Amino acid sequence: MTAGTTAAPSSQTTQVQQRDVLIVGGGFGGMYAVYKFNSMGMRLQAFESGGDLGGVWYWNRYPGARVDLPSIDYSFSFSREIEQEWTWSEQYAGQPELLKYIDFVATRLDLRRHYQFNTRVNSAVWDEARQVWTLKTARGEVFEAPFCIMATGPLSVPKKPEFDGLENFKGRVLHAARWPHEPVDFSGKRVGIVGTGSTGIQIVQEVGRQAGETFVFQRTPSFTMPMRNVPLDAEYVAEVKRHYAGIREVARNSAIGGSRPTSTRAFFTATPAQRQSLLEDSWKQGGLAMLGTFGDLMTNEEANEHVANFVRKKIGEVVTDPVTADKLTPRGYPIFARRPCLDTGYYETFNLPTVHLMDCLTDPIVEATEKGIRTTSGETELDYIILATGYDGLTGALLSFEVRGREGRTVQDKWKDGPRSHLGIMMEGFPNLFMTTGPNGPAALANIIRISENDVDWIADAITHLRQNRLGSIEPTLKSENAWMELVYNLARHSLLNKAKTWYVGANVEGKPKGLSQFVGGFLKYREHCAAAAQNGYQGHRLEPAAQAALAALAA
Repeated sequence: MTAGTTAAPSSQTTQVQQRDVLIVGGGFGGMYAVYKFNSMGMRLQAFESGGDLGGVWYWNRYPGARVDLPSIDYSFSFSREIEQEWTWSEQYAGQPELLKYIDFVATRLDLRRHYQFNTRVNSAVWDEARQVWTLKTARGEVFEAPFCIMATGPLSVPKKPEFDGLENFKGRVLHAARWPHEPVDFSGKRVGIVGTGSTGIQIVQEVGRQAGETFVFQRTPSFTMPMRNVPLDAEYVAEVKRHYAGIREVARNSAIGGSRPTSTRAFFTATPAQRQSLLEDSWKQGGLAMLGTFGDLMTNEEANEHVANFVRKKIGEVVTDPVTADKLTPRGYPIFARRPCLDTGYYETFNLPTVHLMDCLTDPIVEATEKGIRTTSGETELDYIILATGYDGLTGALLSFEVRGREGRTVQDKWKDGPRSHLGIMMEGFPNLFMTTGPNGPAALANIIRISENDVDWIADAITHLRQNRLGSIEPTLKSENAWMELVYNLARHSLLNKAKTWYVGANVEGKPKGLSQFVGGFLKYREHCAAAAQNGYQGHRLEPAAQAALAALAA
């Protein structure tokens, strides 16, 4: 990677640097935004706090890190050349291969020259009179542009653990979301892993086979299903490359933004024998096939419980110790209401004599000590503590710095009772400020790359409309924003996603407003709403003429 040659000098300056568009974030959304606006001939500047592109995949280098969508879906669709030139090696790519793909795209399209790496944005403030956003970095730099795009992603701010004392620990603390770049050798070491969400599951199944002893501190057990990852042979890859156009069209017109099969079949329309057969088949297929087997699993609680019981039985068939199996068995919330997890031998790992499950529901963590972790029953001595404690999801990134819109109003003010926006792309009161994969769109419920491409294209069309009509700013009206949020919350009321305490609903961060604010209507319906909002000259938006100072930039 070439990040070291692309970072700007560290010397501070107060000189205001003028651009047409400013982009915050170096994940998939930011990368596509840079490509899109550069191809439109706009002067741009992008910022990334990490040392290179990749977003969550730049930081998440922990053992076992792997995408849970098929690689052919979890990739850009805007470039036919890249589709043909890049070849995936596995059905579900690991983090190293994902970084190689990101490097390939960035190098092929020369994206890095537009970025400042190792750069944190401290503030973004709207100047209403001049119709520009003023962005200040931690280096003291100042940039101005009519348009600002927050491609900060739904998962970028790590959540701190809910216990104290880590500063006293004499061993080494590792956070999954900020993993070191050099390899870590766990051979012969005593390792404690805190958290058993999707990240914790991936770490346990790798570290549990390496370490001298592994202690898994679990509070809420997760449902996880076999991934069944396989290498991709040359003949299959050639087929995919011949049919990428059709594969992408299917993805864009699906509820999930991908090619995974989904069904409209209601669970109870099938006989018990048929249901069992379909579930066994989806278990053998692996991945998230089970989620798509029936169309009402996230709305019919009784149907959901049947599927949950199917998976619970599988846990008991794999884990040999009945006490451990029982503690690993999720109860009290619907399957798929927490982020669906995929594994390669996770439950089998607990059959190893060196892997120990620590049940933090009955024996909660009190604190970290000099020697390890102390629970109510006693102290476990450790050499390493691995924190797989997740993120301040959906809103954490945009709330982590100052963003001020009209009349000095902050995003913190606007979102004090929960995130509000129109389409998850724009907010009333914040002209010319755009988001990709915002918290009121499908966000974490569909393929994030398809969402990012859709959102960036919508933003580009809106900016083109302004420039062609000599307009200076766009923002949704309060009426449009309220109507969108009413739709989001009405749809959410029927979803079983509300039945679990997860980052989907803000339950993992103390003091955070609670509620399911994501659009659960599916990616296709989301695209239709986006298209409708742009029709007839953006009628649901407040459009203002360009200020005199902005006319030259708009005409450029």
